[in-house]
Amino acid sequence: MSLKIRLARAGAKKHPFYRVVIADARSPRDGRFIEKVGTYNPMVPQDHAERFTLDEERVKYWLANGAQATDRLSRMLADKGLVKAQVRPEQTKQSQPKAKAQQRLKDQADAAEAAAAKAAAEVAAAAAAAEAAAAPAPEAAAEAGE
Repeated sequence: MSLKIRLARAGAKKHPFYRVVIADARSPRDGRFIEKVGTYNPMVPQDHAERFTLDEERVKYWLANGAQATDRLSRMLADKGLVKAQVRPEQTKQSQPKAKAQQRLKDQADAAEAAAAKAAAEVAAAAAAAEAAAAPAPEAAAEAGE
């Protein structure tokens, strides 16, 4: 018999309250369970003591006897330090823009880089022109000295 540690919903409409239960994997979500080991109340603030309560000793017992926690509960149990946190792989291609959008971004970056280079060249040319205008020409200095 494969066992699951899962959330069984209770509470009224739009006011969820969950029991953390040990159940046979084949039994329905809110149906028959073997043991209630805790509660989860998502309606209270996250730092509240009654948001997630557990009988940690019983959870350790059931984990040692082969019970598997569901994804949501494995994250909660990892926060409590009862199980090792699962590594969630990052979406590699799905989160990236499509090919046309990537090309458009590359073109914009190239255009911005070219504009920056052109502006730098203009600033350098203006600085050189200002320096040339500030220094007297050697011919004018020679004529003034005669």
